[in-house]
Amino acid sequence: MKSVIKLLLPLVLIAAGMELAQAGIAVVVNADNPTDMLSKESAARLFLKKDTSFKTGLKAEPIDHSNESQLRKKFYTEVANKNPSQMISYWSRMIFTGKAAPPRSVGNDDEEVINAIMNNSGAIGYIDTRSVDKRVKVLLTVN
Repeated sequence: MKSVIKLLLPLVLIAAGMELAQAGIAVVVNADNPTDMLSKESAARLFLKKDTSFKTGLKAEPIDHSNESQLRKKFYTEVANKNPSQMISYWSRMIFTGKAAPPRSVGNDDEEVINAIMNNSGAIGYIDTRSVDKRVKVLLTVN
């Protein structure tokens, strides 16, 4: 029996790692937000503050995870096609020229993002797809 466990344990760990690696990102808003869907390009424009409102006219307030967050790195790579160093450069230019400041960061926890979104009808954030519940509305899913 021990030899079977020794053989199966690495496979279980690999499968668990694959599940974590395959977790998706959900771009979410307040449940009362009238917007129903968003393209990757539109999401990128909102988080890069190239656009400041949703198509409905509601002012958008992007919520970020902290700089250390793996989800943040994956989000900006997948949605905005920018790696962390490119994001630092982008925000340095935007701040220096006075065009915009980066989105508000609330930490590494999806729950913090959800709470910020629940308290602001114009807030938009991203969370792990496994954290989605009825408190938020999903506009875009990225794998």
